[in-house]
Amino acid sequence: MKMNGFWKQSAGSGIATAIRIACAFITNKFLAMVMGPVGFAIAGQLQNLINLGQGTSSLALQNGWVSLTARHKNEEDKLGPIWRGGFRISVYASIGTAIFFVLFAFIAPLQTLFPGIPPRYMQAAILFAVPGVISLSVIAICSAVMNGLSDYKRWAIITAGSSILNCLWVILFIHFHAMSILSAIATQSIVSSFFAFFVAHRGGFRYRRFYAKLRAEFRPWKGYAVMGIIPMILTPALYMFMRSYIGNHFGWDAAGFWQGALRISDFFNVGFSSVLGVVLLPRLSAATSKIEFQKTLSALLLRVMILAFVLFGFLFFVRDYLILFALSEKFLPLSSLLPIQLVGDFFKSGCWCLGLALVARKETVAFISVEIASDLFFTLLTIFGAAAWKYQAPFYAYAIENAICFISLFILTRRLSWKNL
Repeated sequence: MKMNGFWKQSAGSGIATAIRIACAFITNKFLAMVMGPVGFAIAGQLQNLINLGQGTSSLALQNGWVSLTARHKNEEDKLGPIWRGGFRISVYASIGTAIFFVLFAFIAPLQTLFPGIPPRYMQAAILFAVPGVISLSVIAICSAVMNGLSDYKRWAIITAGSSILNCLWVILFIHFHAMSILSAIATQSIVSSFFAFFVAHRGGFRYRRFYAKLRAEFRPWKGYAVMGIIPMILTPALYMFMRSYIGNHFGWDAAGFWQGALRISDFFNVGFSSVLGVVLLPRLSAATSKIEFQKTLSALLLRVMILAFVLFGFLFFVRDYLILFALSEKFLPLSSLLPIQLVGDFFKSGCWCLGLALVARKETVAFISVEIASDLFFTLLTIFGAAAWKYQAPFYAYAIENAICFISLFILTRRLSWKNL
């Protein structure tokens, strides 16, 4: 990978990613100011539930849409059946997700997960989340296909446009009291999904291209489904459990502070993951030799870690201003804990890079093993560390877990056996 090619492509995707981060920042800033730490923690619970639903409705196949499209974009006879298989899987999964959300709204212990919210308001928000979750999956698939087709212009338009529409939806509906805060959060992606589909349709993602007489191809999707679905379900589910654990043991203000730290981390994780998904995944998926694969990965990993070190080092010195800028003065007690979170974010940026390498190689067992072990380790370390670290436990657990995950992924990627895919 040439240096100028990397930076040129990164800059192009970076503009769209910057808009996405800015919109997420504005939305979360607005919610933090309106809701305070306790309400912000409740919003985080709903957002994690929506993330879980997005994972089940799409079977977390976004990386598969990118990788398989990039690999077969010049082979129409293969690409059509693969797209058809992915489409059918997403439809079946969306139906299952809708059924799950309806049952969850009336069976789950809502007072424990969302304390202080009247059950009927919470049930309404969860039911409203059904079309919102499916819309998120549509946006993710359209964006991923444009990435796989190397149509970075339309990828950027979908990324930026959907982010702006989501942000406006939440702020305007809450400001004019058109619906409750949680219901606005649940439905924010509906309009942007139509926008994303329109742009992707203009870019060649048309139904007639995969509505062929050939049988739908499901086999290539299996590995991506397994690699994607577990972290997209396990992580938000564990975060919901951890937020409830912290809130019930140390107060929901403490849970709100942790939610604030997670949102600050998300701003940067979204940046790294988005740029890496555009720059790295298609290149590694198209690599035909071990030398080419390792060269591409090593060059990018070095640049990512240098950039992360400089960025998070700077944020350490301006963390008080960062909290005021990103959240509100009610979250200033977070200042003493944010450096620990930044250490975890530094290693997390490397984990994104190395994890995508395993996804590109479809190293399903290795990827899933690391993901499950990391999430469970984080949860257990938080629970057992609470005796010594109190409400600071998830911050220390986050830093330690990501450091160990980075080392594990680095070793795994160096020991990969090679075979043509």
